Amino acid sequence: MTQTASPPIAKPKRPRPQVMRLTDAAAARVNELTARADSEIVGLRVGVKNGGCAGQSYTVEYAHDVRPTDEVVEDKGVKILVDPKAVLFLLGTEMDYKVDRMSAQFVFKNPNQVSACGCGESVELKPAKVEG
Repeated sequence: MTQTASPPIAKPKRPRPQVMRLTDAAAARVNELTARADSEIVGLRVGVKNGGCAGQSYTVEYAHDVRPTDEVVEDKGVKILVDPKAVLFLLGTEMDYKVDRMSAQFVFKNPNQVSACGCGESVELKPAKVEG
């Protein structure tokens, strides 16, 4: 009798974690911004750039198209496109929108943030540790 080899058993794929999530206030603000933009936009692009007294800062800009390398986050009916170079720095981040007497701005609650400067404009981030 000949024994046939059984096919290899594939490991189940672990679901990819969502890079960011939004609060209700942030989603409402993104909706407002996309509704009143001067040109057609698909959402907001979020990233991290080098600079500032703590070393890095968050960037938020209109996204006119989805780039093939963008990490697309859809949450609460809005679309956020994350720059691929920023994914490991933003993994697990909650994006909020705060209004106070002197300012209105997006605020990032980021578990990868090590420190921030006194003015709040720049941060120091470490890449997220991904179990794998």
